[in-house]
Amino acid sequence: MIYKSDEGRQLVEQRYREHLDAWPVPREERRIDTAAGETFVVISGPVDAPPLVVLHGSGANASTWRADITDWSSRSRVYAVDLVGEPGFSAPTRLALDSDATANWLEEVLDGLGLGTVALAGMSLGGWTALDYVLRRPGRVSALVLLCPGGLGKHRYGWLVKAIGLRMIGRHSARDMARTGLGLDGPEADPILDDVELTFAHFVPRPVSLPIFRDEQLREVDIPVLVIVGERDALFDSARTAERARGAFTRGEVRLLPGVGHALLNQTAAVGDFVQSHTG
Repeated sequence: MIYKSDEGRQLVEQRYREHLDAWPVPREERRIDTAAGETFVVISGPVDAPPLVVLHGSGANASTWRADITDWSSRSRVYAVDLVGEPGFSAPTRLALDSDATANWLEEVLDGLGLGTVALAGMSLGGWTALDYVLRRPGRVSALVLLCPGGLGKHRYGWLVKAIGLRMIGRHSARDMARTGLGLDGPEADPILDDVELTFAHFVPRPVSLPIFRDEQLREVDIPVLVIVGERDALFDSARTAERARGAFTRGEVRLLPGVGHALLNQTAAVGDFVQSHTG
């Protein structure tokens, strides 16, 4: 079970459906059968535009991209995929991260969508999933975007220990924990924090850390790569992520954003411009 209760699942899914109903551009919803179960995909943009596949982070779904989709779908045919095992409309299957299972799943999704070579973008867990796929299926991806990705810098747990301690003595709410972990503040953050607070009241996240990729693996990536990380990322060692990316990706571009946490807002144009310059 990825939810604490069926009632909680219904509340999270209802919020997700509300976001989809408010999707700012025309969309198509597809469900792709895979060995890991059904996978839900939201598709926007011209049918004949270059394909861009986007993968959200842990504890999220395709609504992650609702602030980006207007721009991206004006240049690309965007396929926003709900990761399996996460609080979207895909199957609740949790795949083994130390195996070929995740790459096999994504390959089945791309095949089911009738896609050949694609640009691929992922955030956090989605970034790890995207990079894992590129390493295991070379030649299928033309350009790669990694937003605060896992798998390069180690997980950080200090913020969580401190936040749990403060919550136990009544000085920290679940919303405060989300704000600290994501590095969000101000009115712009409130809708995101609303979703995070609701989701994690009912959703059970993965209990394992993301495997770290080896340097020799990273050096095998021979496609354009854009890596964007926040200097103050509380979840991953972003300085190490940037350092390893700069040293390993021969065609990489790395941006370490000062004063920014794990949640990367306002990167729509940066991602769209990079993808457009390396596709179609």
